[in-house]
Amino acid sequence: MTAPPKAWKHFVAAFAITLIGYIVVFNWIEHRRVKNGPWEITFQNAGGQLELVINQNSEAIRDVRIQFTAATLGTNLSQTIQFTAGRKVPFDVPFGKCVFLDPLFLPGKAVLEIAGHEIQLMPRVLMLDGAEHAWNSAKSFALPKANANENQK
Repeated sequence: MTAPPKAWKHFVAAFAITLIGYIVVFNWIEHRRVKNGPWEITFQNAGGQLELVINQNSEAIRDVRIQFTAATLGTNLSQTIQFTAGRKVPFDVPFGKCVFLDPLFLPGKAVLEIAGHEIQLMPRVLMLDGAEHAWNSAKSFALPKANANENQK
């Protein structure tokens, strides 16, 4: 039994409609995924001590600073990292590690362990060693030397 001679046109039309639908939906989802942009963290030397400067433009988070009062630096380190894509964790960042990263829908969530402290970056809130802090641009936080007992959790 053979198909009628014009049946292939239906298959081609169905394939074309499916392909166009896939391309449209994929591009829409990808746009929604990346439209807010990534976390951007600058690791720098602030008077001989490590300082993080956090920026996230779509959330209006600018120049939030975290200073590690007990972490001394020997160099004029300045490195900026954008958390745009997923990678296997943990991975090294200057003076610490990124232990969790979820950039599926940016900015996502990032958790850093630096100088014995845990820093969680979430669009809703900044968490420093388990304490919530509202995002306020140009705000500074000073983290003292981490307690050795807390690091063994």
